[in-house]
Amino acid sequence: MEDWQARIRAAAARIAPHVRVTPTLATRAFGLALPLEIKLEQMQHTGSFKARGAFATLTAGALPAAGVVAASGGNHGAAVAFAARRLGVAARIFVPAIAGPAKIALIRRAGAALDIVEGDYEAAAAAHAEASGARLVHPYDAPETVAGQGTLMAEWEAQGLAADTVLIAVGGGGLVAGALAWLGGRRRVVAVEPDLAPTLAEALRQGRRTEVAVGGIAANALGARRLGALAWDIVRAHGVHSVPVPDAAIAEAQAALWRGLRQFVEPAGATALAALLAGAYQPAPGERVAVLVCGANPAPDPFPG
Repeated sequence: MEDWQARIRAAAARIAPHVRVTPTLATRAFGLALPLEIKLEQMQHTGSFKARGAFATLTAGALPAAGVVAASGGNHGAAVAFAARRLGVAARIFVPAIAGPAKIALIRRAGAALDIVEGDYEAAAAAHAEASGARLVHPYDAPETVAGQGTLMAEWEAQGLAADTVLIAVGGGGLVAGALAWLGGRRRVVAVEPDLAPTLAEALRQGRRTEVAVGGIAANALGARRLGALAWDIVRAHGVHSVPVPDAAIAEAQAALWRGLRQFVEPAGATALAALLAGAYQPAPGERVAVLVCGANPAPDPFPG
């Protein structure tokens, strides 16, 4: 059996010189019965938690002379590009046109070679890796990626997390898998998905990982078409279920974070909070709840250049 906590501790030690310790706060800004704990991971390098997984992967061993390649809706690509530049490694990122100008500009600013693909950008990245010898860095379904994302929950506990329940947005599942792997059942984890990107919900419904159609306002970050195999195993082991939220609730949570806390985030970053504000997840009396805010790269970019 995988010793995930040991792997996450090792990843945390390797990435510590390269990532930020992101702040936490407790707030009553949203009118809940108890203070809501929030971790502002959108303040991480490149504006998302993805920097953790990228650095965990790129520091895990020697890299080929051809460098690294990634397929990404935006945040993962920006994180790999940033980590590669910091570590002096060449990077090439393949993105779909749906990534949007904000995330495309972010990747360009990080200095990676960039390919915008109208069709199957994941296949294009895999073909480039095969032809060039570059290492393909998976956005969510690789052990070091999951371990890197798990460092977020380890950090949060070290900062004094008191919650009984933590709400986390889900796309391909690397982040929720890392959190579950670290916690090992010590706290309840609630997986929140856009109802137009039901990757986990559909896997749970069918009893197997399956490809789904994805869309909606958070698709360029939470739009993985298939849940990762690692996430599937870890989610099932912990009995986690999906809580779906509509786009309107996600947009309202985005606005609430700005109005209440002056935190400007992308739709994916507000998705977990949407489950609370819309009543899709209703805490029990006295239940202490925390929400992870995970991304800050909205489209259109209000500060281009």
